[in-house]
Amino acid sequence: MKLIFLGPPGAGKGTQAAIISKKLGIPTISTGDMLRAAVKAGTPTGMKAKTFMDAGKLVPDEVIIGIIGERLGESDCAKGYILDGVPRTIAQAEALEHSGVEFDRVISLEVGDEAIVKRMSGRRVCAKCGATYHVESKPPKKSGICDECGGELTIRSDDKAETVRDRLAVYHKETEPLKAFYAQRLKLREVSGDQGMDAATKAIEEALA
Repeated sequence: MKLIFLGPPGAGKGTQAAIISKKLGIPTISTGDMLRAAVKAGTPTGMKAKTFMDAGKLVPDEVIIGIIGERLGESDCAKGYILDGVPRTIAQAEALEHSGVEFDRVISLEVGDEAIVKRMSGRRVCAKCGATYHVESKPPKKSGICDECGGELTIRSDDKAETVRDRLAVYHKETEPLKAFYAQRLKLREVSGDQGMDAATKAIEEALA
């Protein structure tokens, strides 16, 4: 199975991709990890990406597509893969298509903006050991204190409500149009991400059947 997971930040793509990847025995490929690995391995495309990263610039689409092509050519992708975090734009999707990268299904995890803001702005991370909590779904025993090491719980700048709203605006403008792009190709399956983790996994498995 060759899959893409779409959805707004905080919809649970990474969590669900990890579960499905284990069940199907195929790798999850995240753009960030892939870029870092290509740079570390010193591949030609990795070195090209490094010049942009070192300059603090966004890595251009053609370089990202080149790195994806290199990664998908590795033996562990022979039976399939899950792409997480790419494509982000119609231009990237078209470039993947032109370079011969095929997908069987595109799973879009659907979660409303307000639910995402509540979900992400409620996250707390221990400054000392990195353990994660949520003020509603996984609160610490003592407010603001890590159960594991007694460290102070903080909110990451990425999880602040105003930052989350900015990220959602970018998602709606740049990435959400991909749903129509893949629906035209009869690849899109929408799944509610606003349900329990197990229920969402079951719904994804049904969408892949």
